[in-house]
Amino acid sequence: MTGPLQGIKVLEFTHAVMGPCAGFMMASNGAEVILVEPPKGSPTRFLKGFGTGYFSFYNRNKKSLALDIKSEEGLSIIYELVKSVDVVIENFGPGTMDRLQLGYEKLKEINPSLIYCSLKGFLSGPYEKRHAMDEVVQMMGGLAYMTGRSGDPLRAGTSVVDITGGMFGYIGILQALYERHQTGEGKFVKSALFETCAFLVGQHMAYQSQVDYPIPPMPERVSAWSIYKIFDTKDDDKVFIGIISDKHWERLCHAFGWQDWLQDDRLKTNNDRIDQRDWFIPEINERISAFTKKEIILKCEEAHIPFAPISQPSQLFEDEQLVQGNSLAPVTMPNGKKVELPVFPIEYGGLRMTALENPPEIGEHNQEIIASIPKH
Repeated sequence: MTGPLQGIKVLEFTHAVMGPCAGFMMASNGAEVILVEPPKGSPTRFLKGFGTGYFSFYNRNKKSLALDIKSEEGLSIIYELVKSVDVVIENFGPGTMDRLQLGYEKLKEINPSLIYCSLKGFLSGPYEKRHAMDEVVQMMGGLAYMTGRSGDPLRAGTSVVDITGGMFGYIGILQALYERHQTGEGKFVKSALFETCAFLVGQHMAYQSQVDYPIPPMPERVSAWSIYKIFDTKDDDKVFIGIISDKHWERLCHAFGWQDWLQDDRLKTNNDRIDQRDWFIPEINERISAFTKKEIILKCEEAHIPFAPISQPSQLFEDEQLVQGNSLAPVTMPNGKKVELPVFPIEYGGLRMTALENPPEIGEHNQEIIASIPKH
């Protein structure tokens, strides 16, 4: 692996999504990331249902060190490795790492320049000893309320808080690495699910502060944009169209031949169209439904206005933007199937940081890692 973090060494004590996501970001940018897991393998490897893809997706580009860290020998190996690593990442329950004698206070005695990233349910405060998961904080953090309809809170369709919390952990690690370059000192970094969720919902908190009524969940909102919704098509499909400027409105009308609406003084501006939504939205629903999905997409693309087909995850494997833009990279799944999955989603110096290594087998790198420990 090459990348901006080449030469950085990471020990990862993680499971599920939040911690592995932070480690994956480090590994995708060139860091050597060693996943420490039990001799029988991380429980995440064996999850079913919606957990089936967790391990394969978030543990690419890592090495596996399978150890019994509760044994004297296993703990001794970890202590020796800590002497030469730059970062430790962990996302176990509150107090777990301290009980295992692997907490920050213990490890910084071994390596004062160590950056220790702890990913938890809550930051410091009254809730900090609680256990939490993505769905727990989506419920208590207002996100499920905003996603569902009134009386029917709904979690987001992916582990959005786990992933974003892992991203904040990654950002904190990068900040600590930069500061250490100046001071030579390590740092304790903490990211948490609940505060991450509150940050995501913060724009709605700001909205609530400006009005004297309870803000509605997103499916029932009055959009800031006059056209910003899913439309049914003539061929019983669906397309999303978002018109976010008056220039877009003009292009939409020209593309679909709606010259009458361009001359209608009631629809001159975005706010005018919002004021007319009681009759305007049903009317545009009817007009759009006269076209097929293919016709709508072609007209919107030619008019340079925002649109989207309603895709399922299975369709992304063949998406031309992802395929031709090198946003997917091959991985061999536990069942032996070879597929291409999304890589770290930025361009860096005009290049993509593409994943190169399959998720490791249990203890695949034990011999290599243990042999690298300096002999005293």
